[in-house]
Amino acid sequence: MDKVTIQGEAREPGGHHANDRLRSRGMIPAVIYGHGQPPEMVALLRHDVALALERMARVIKLQIDGKDRQYLIKDVQFDHLQQHPVHVDLMRVDPNERVRVKVSVDLRGTPKGVAHGGTLVHVITDLDVECLLVKIPETLRARVDHLGLSEVLHIKDIELPPDVKALHEPDDIVAVVHPPRGKVDAEEEEETPGEGAQQPEIIGKKPKEGAEDEGGA
Repeated sequence: MDKVTIQGEAREPGGHHANDRLRSRGMIPAVIYGHGQPPEMVALLRHDVALALERMARVIKLQIDGKDRQYLIKDVQFDHLQQHPVHVDLMRVDPNERVRVKVSVDLRGTPKGVAHGGTLVHVITDLDVECLLVKIPETLRARVDHLGLSEVLHIKDIELPPDVKALHEPDDIVAVVHPPRGKVDAEEEEETPGEGAQQPEIIGKKPKEGAEDEGGA
């Protein structure tokens, strides 16, 4: 698990203008919470935060006044263009406690169904897992080259590292190979009766006896 050291400093609670002043200095406002302790207001060096996100770091070392502690990156808020981080939530953790995090799923290989015109659809891109803080996997890899048309990869098919638990139902679908649209339409047409198919008999009232004679009189 990759760890990045982030330089920071304590800050006083402030509103929108105070946060803007921080950002103009290349800092990002952040909050540290958890373990039943009061929240701490800090500011993080934006360059270090960007580096941590680029490396997909889950746990960071925050260095303030020459002292550093480990925190879990719990949430990151981005600007309206979803490009630059503007606020970070950090959670206090014990290296030996279990945490719940999202881990990306990396699909490996080309499904054999793609060779027959199928399309691979990645349904669950991030897996919710529970594991020790020091055992958070950077990514989860799963092979899909064995999947044919209409075949699926389930949660239970992904091999998880030891002591990592998926917080999903075993039969939840991670990926599926959809058949070509034309093939689906053809199969549906086979199941739909055509014009020459036998129609159900319509049961109605029988004409009264002598009705034809009265009409022809």
